[in-house]
Amino acid sequence: MPNRSFRPAPVTARDRLLEAGVKLIRRQGFAATSVDELCREAGVTKGAFFHHFASKEDLGARLADYWGASTSGFFSEAPFRQHGDPLDRVLAYLDLRIALIGGPAEGFSCVAGTMVQEAFLTSGAIRSACRDSIMGNADLMVDDLRAAIAARGVDADAESLARHMQAVIQGAFVLAKIQDDEATAGEVARESLQHFKRYLTLLFEKGTVQ
Repeated sequence: MPNRSFRPAPVTARDRLLEAGVKLIRRQGFAATSVDELCREAGVTKGAFFHHFASKEDLGARLADYWGASTSGFFSEAPFRQHGDPLDRVLAYLDLRIALIGGPAEGFSCVAGTMVQEAFLTSGAIRSACRDSIMGNADLMVDDLRAAIAARGVDADAESLARHMQAVIQGAFVLAKIQDDEATAGEVARESLQHFKRYLTLLFEKGTVQ
């Protein structure tokens, strides 16, 4: 997603450090981002960093919380929520996700997804916070999926389908990061989500899972 498209401009030192984490960790990863770099990017002292965070790991976990709260708030209040049909809401959610893909991969990828790929075995705190962030986004669509399933008599599980949607979104970000240029990165990521949208459309038209 474009930077700060769904987050207010940072005011406090803590928020500036979290925004620095979003920028630097999406661009270069968690391990490669030092406390000194975070402080320089945020324009704060190292003392300010350790006033707000016990360690770099603590910042990583709190960053996943910050990211999850921001994205959940954004998608909870997005215009697609006004559609009357639950399937239309799900498909419009995917349209919004597709529309938000643009520019370099570090500008639209998920900071929680980036961190957990590095730290899932080395930091339980970061893994847990990233899980809550990513699955929180999955949970946002469960009620709409459940209502669409019931309305159309589809043999599917709403929770499982919501998890699979996040798997496609996170996978699209990974595929974007392995491309050699910005244009191809966005094209590949959008293509992945468009395929999933077609899958959902066919699933609900057919009325059953094969």
